[in-house]
Amino acid sequence: MSRSCDPRDAADPGGARAPAPVGGGEAPARGAGAPLAVVVMGVSGCGKTSVGEALARRLGARFVDADDFHPPANVEKMRAGTPLDDTDRAPWLARLNAVMRHSVAKGEPVVLACSALKARYRAALAERLPGLRVVHLAGSFELISARLAQRQHRYMPASLLASQFEALEAPQDAVTVDVDASVEALAEAAARGLTGAREAVKEP
Repeated sequence: MSRSCDPRDAADPGGARAPAPVGGGEAPARGAGAPLAVVVMGVSGCGKTSVGEALARRLGARFVDADDFHPPANVEKMRAGTPLDDTDRAPWLARLNAVMRHSVAKGEPVVLACSALKARYRAALAERLPGLRVVHLAGSFELISARLAQRQHRYMPASLLASQFEALEAPQDAVTVDVDASVEALAEAAARGLTGAREAVKEP
C-alpha cells in the first residue's frame, strides 16, 4: 500500500564525478529507521531535485540527480521534444543503480532524484538494492503544467509533460506526497513517511 503524507567520490561507477552531500560540511545524523537508498520520483516539474536535496539534508545522505547522468544522445533527443524509449533508458538506469550501490556498499545513504515513471524502471533501479525506498511526488497535470510554464529546464521541454503523465505507473509501495506545498514541508513529509511516522504533515 502507498503511504500518503499531508557527488563525493571521484571514481563512481559509470565514470561520472559523484556529487557531494547537499549543503557541504558535516552531514547531520541519519534518523532512526531511515533507509540507505531512496528514489524521489515523479513527472518533470514535480520538484524532484529541490525536494530530493532537502530530503537528503534531513537524512544525512548524499544527493544524486539522475539528469546529470544522461548520455549526450538522450539529452539531444529530449531537447528536440522526443520522449526517450526503453532502449535509451536502459544504460542510464543501470548506471544510476551502480551509483547507488556504490554508496550503499560504503554505508553512505543516498537520495536519487529520478523520474522512474514505470514499474520496470524502478525495478531496474532497485536491482541488488533490496532496501530501496521510493518517494512519489504526486500532483495534478494542471498544477505541474503551471509550474513548468514558470521555469525552463536545461533540456526537458514542457511539451513532454503530457507524455510523462501517460507513461506514469503510480507505485503502490511508495511514500506518496502531494506536491501542493513548500519544498521544506514536502521533504519533512517524505522523511516522516520513510522513518515510519504516521501523522500527516501539512503546509504551515
